Amino acid sequence: MKLYIQSVVILLSIITVIVVIQIINTTNSRPTSLTATVAKKEEIIKESDVDWPITIRFSHIVTENTPKGQMANRFKDLVEERIGNQKIIVEVYPNKELYGDNEVVDAILEGKAEMAAPAMSKLKRFTPKLQLLDLPFIFGGANDAYRFLAGPYSQELLHSMDDKGVRGLGFLNNGMKQLSSTRKLKVPQDAEGLKFRIMNSDVLQSQFESMGAIGVRKPFSEVYELLASQELDGQENTWSNIDTKKFYEHQPYIMDSNHGYLGYMVLTSTKFWNGIPTATRQQLEEILAESLEYGNQIAREKELTDRQDVINKGVSEVYTISDADRLKWVEAMSPIWKRYESEIGRDLLQAAAGME
Repeated sequence: MKLYIQSVVILLSIITVIVVIQIINTTNSRPTSLTATVAKKEEIIKESDVDWPITIRFSHIVTENTPKGQMANRFKDLVEERIGNQKIIVEVYPNKELYGDNEVVDAILEGKAEMAAPAMSKLKRFTPKLQLLDLPFIFGGANDAYRFLAGPYSQELLHSMDDKGVRGLGFLNNGMKQLSSTRKLKVPQDAEGLKFRIMNSDVLQSQFESMGAIGVRKPFSEVYELLASQELDGQENTWSNIDTKKFYEHQPYIMDSNHGYLGYMVLTSTKFWNGIPTATRQQLEEILAESLEYGNQIAREKELTDRQDVINKGVSEVYTISDADRLKWVEAMSPIWKRYESEIGRDLLQAAAGME
């Protein structure tokens, strides 16, 4: 009995020593409130610490008369007016003058550009969540897409690439996509064997495979020539892009399909954005929000006027399909949702489709 008691005492002594050591280690590793305060202060960028002016090179791939082009120019003008070139200089590079969408994010991360507005299908390697916006028929129309991106899930998408060093700042809408082709399409089977240009997106590849067509990944800047040379049979795009890039000149048929959303994310690098003093950064955020609303309003208006402009040209037959035929397109494409649900997230998918 005596031996048992001695063993217990020794064991308790050992446990006590271990606990004391753990407490000491924890105390030493925990910063004091003073240390934490100093670290926090060091993260604050002071106006006096910055080598003014800061230059923002804003790169995009479309013409200046598109919603994106006008939004970027509006941002530049408002920054000059409200902040001034002595602090912030905005340089806008349209028409792929600086970078294309496929390389612009890498350029931003390398400090060779500061801002861009690529199509969100180009961002899959940074986050799979944005594939949501490529899904066919996920939105009932443009207004559904706009409401979703103005709602509570917008911040989740904008911050979904923070861990990769990419900061989303806002969304620019370009409207709903239409299908154009050298063949009149009424049901999905009509597209079988045709080659359609697509953005670099697995979802869009799946979309065209679902109707027996071939999705060909090509840069936006090459689409017109590929259609003219008949290397491609068709493409999908918004009325703004179809009109301003004159795709209709080589597409005798355009179906008013409204099957997919096309939008852009204005983005920058977290390193660059966090390096701007808080007060100036907040000014930039306010100006960008105003510029995006300006661009989005133009997009809403152009969706109607550009469609009518294409019709007035008389080159392409613009047509709608019956509700029964439209249902066939939905039935052919909607199984794609399930295929990408695990990558995107069920909650996001259901919220976008209005199923919550």
